[in-house]
Amino acid sequence: MRLQISKGEFMKNWQIAERSTSSKSTINSLTGVLLRTADADNSVLMEATDLKTSIKCISQGVLVEEEGEAVLPVKLVGELFKKAPTNVFTVSITDGKGIIIAGRNKYKFTTYFPREFPKLPVSESAAFFCTATASELLRAVSEGTVACTTGEEFPKYLGTAFFQLRDGEMRVVATDGRRLSLSKCSPVRTGENCEFLLPITGVRELQRLLGALDGESPIEILVESTLVFFQMGSMEFSVRRVDTAFPNYENILNPQTTTTMDIDRHELIAALERVDVIVRDFSHMVLVRLSPEGDLLLTGKAPETGAVQEVLDAKIEGESLTVAFNVSFLIEGLKALYGDRVFISFNGPDGQMTMLRPGEKDFLYMAMPIKINESDLLHGEMDEENETEIPE
Repeated sequence: MRLQISKGEFMKNWQIAERSTSSKSTINSLTGVLLRTADADNSVLMEATDLKTSIKCISQGVLVEEEGEAVLPVKLVGELFKKAPTNVFTVSITDGKGIIIAGRNKYKFTTYFPREFPKLPVSESAAFFCTATASELLRAVSEGTVACTTGEEFPKYLGTAFFQLRDGEMRVVATDGRRLSLSKCSPVRTGENCEFLLPITGVRELQRLLGALDGESPIEILVESTLVFFQMGSMEFSVRRVDTAFPNYENILNPQTTTTMDIDRHELIAALERVDVIVRDFSHMVLVRLSPEGDLLLTGKAPETGAVQEVLDAKIEGESLTVAFNVSFLIEGLKALYGDRVFISFNGPDGQMTMLRPGEKDFLYMAMPIKINESDLLHGEMDEENETEIPE
């Protein structure tokens, strides 16, 4: 195989493919990208997998001088591609040996044999799930996975995103056991009602792929018993499904409400981030005091560190309430919302809090409060006797 490569166009696809390789695998071929000359003139098919996710994409920016295929080690060859001193260079592969010629410079390397590369799954027999625009799918996936854990925890559903198609509406839901996020979108076209779970690692890579596309690009989702395929023009990304059940989250979507608050989202985020500066290395707890017809009071305290009190204007209705939350949970939920304002409802000191965009129901974020004791309530007031006066 002999290819003349234009660096800029080719590297866009190479960097996409290399993220699906496995850096820790003992199987050499899984640490490489398979290049195969395609039927179309001057294009190359790239394939990569870590056995949980797989990518196939057709790269332009290539002049095929001699057909063939080879598996190129990502760690070595990828670095040489990126650092090649010329924008156009030649790659030749013969009997497992490769050479890159860039101007007067030559770089030799060893390749892996294509027969060792696993056969990637094909989507021909997969069932149609839906078609959505890249921007709508990205929004739903980004918002719907805010509450997901990042590790491989038990139960297995804690590290997953739950995709659910029902009556023309697609939902993406996630939970870490203490909070829940749900986002809805209306696909351009839908198939039969269906649901599946995907690992959050695969979903995060999907987000990166979607973010690089034009927002109006159509994304077709296909489903089979063990895999889900995302077709994006000349690229196909597949993710292995997680074989477990997602809890019946709908039972908690309409909790009782004792207190509601409508507030400027940006001001609330900024105030909570200042509280976080004080409490992040101690309790992570922010105490929230809501007074109907009054202000919102946020307080936090950490021994030997300091204390903070923030007062914000807000429209508060219902019962007076003092409740505590993990400050990071509040910040993450607020940042997932877009818009200038946020509507938050509370279900007493022990029930879940729910965030919504005012007047909209396409995104919901819920979090459970932290149980507080008498000493926590005392921390809700700044210790005046320890305050230092500013000298005149």
